[in-house]
Amino acid sequence: MKDNQTLPLLPARREMLQAFRDKQADYDGVFFVAVKTTGIFCRPSCPSQPKADNVEFFGSIKACLFAGYRPCKRCRPQEANGTPPEWVTGLLARVEAAPETRLHARDLRALGLTPERARRWFQQHYGMTFVAWCRGHRLAGAFSQIRRGTKLDDAVFDSGFESHSGFREAFRRTFGEAPGRARSHGAHLVTKMIDSPLGALLAGATDEGICLLEYTDRRMLETNLRAMGKRFDCAVVPGEHEWLTQLRRELAEYFSGKRYEFSVPLAPRGTPFQEKVWRELRNIPHGETISYDELARRIGQPTAARAVARANGMNRICILIPCHRVIGKDGSLTGYGGGLWRKRLLLELERAGTSAAANAGDHSRAVCTGNAASGTRSLVLAK
Repeated sequence: MKDNQTLPLLPARREMLQAFRDKQADYDGVFFVAVKTTGIFCRPSCPSQPKADNVEFFGSIKACLFAGYRPCKRCRPQEANGTPPEWVTGLLARVEAAPETRLHARDLRALGLTPERARRWFQQHYGMTFVAWCRGHRLAGAFSQIRRGTKLDDAVFDSGFESHSGFREAFRRTFGEAPGRARSHGAHLVTKMIDSPLGALLAGATDEGICLLEYTDRRMLETNLRAMGKRFDCAVVPGEHEWLTQLRRELAEYFSGKRYEFSVPLAPRGTPFQEKVWRELRNIPHGETISYDELARRIGQPTAARAVARANGMNRICILIPCHRVIGKDGSLTGYGGGLWRKRLLLELERAGTSAAANAGDHSRAVCTGNAASGTRSLVLAK
């Protein structure tokens, strides 16, 4: 069965053809392009240029595979939703299980990976190499131990460092001060990858609250991470934090249709105008949308619709600060940093009020299905 029968939000064929011709990445995940002459399927932004008569469109990876197509090795459509590939989740699990253990190049090769591949992926998605990510993860754990009053000797060796001097130097380079001062003065921004039905999210928290929630495949993520570190004047390191634990639980409840408001504290950092816009975004009720013009009126600046749109685009805490609830005056979805397909599904989830999503840890592709009899739609996961 073609996905345009099971996916009501699949665009018209003319629109999909145009998006494919223009290589519009905003449509990645909205639909997939299958090429009859080669037997492969691609994402809309793929550089390939088959003839229009030789392509057909599907709304999910599952539908493409069932139709006998195989994924394009050039554009990797199976990664269109930003979910980390299996080799990455395996590495993350390995580091989480034994953070004090150092993984060397030979260890990666023994796992069937090249150090270069790991470096590129972590550089793109975390803004640092895999080696730097592992070091930061160890140091973040040591930082937390020191703040809790753990003896310095224990923090040094629990984090996998072989000497006090090496630990002190790495700690100073990362946090900008000696370990002893971290007991009362230290500050850092902790990052953690969180799985969701819409792909992986990179979350960040300080002691004030959540300050970052971005899709890992969003453009300029590396730049945003550096900017966050400068904005909060602290080191950005991977690790655990109580606000990240709470966020993971609340996001799971949100995607399962059981939560309409978030209670985890937020710590957005922007210009006074941006923060004013972001505060008003949080006043848009769950399941409702407004236009940029209306948002400008609500903040008392009715002629500032364009400035409001820019501030909306600068939001670095997606979903919690619901910039996806702002649409065009004519009802069109307009742009969204995470891709229009995510915006469509978030709005569908909120309008339906319930979801059949499995859980936030499932690495499946999210699609939107409809019930013709009841007229309802829900966010579900296609296996």
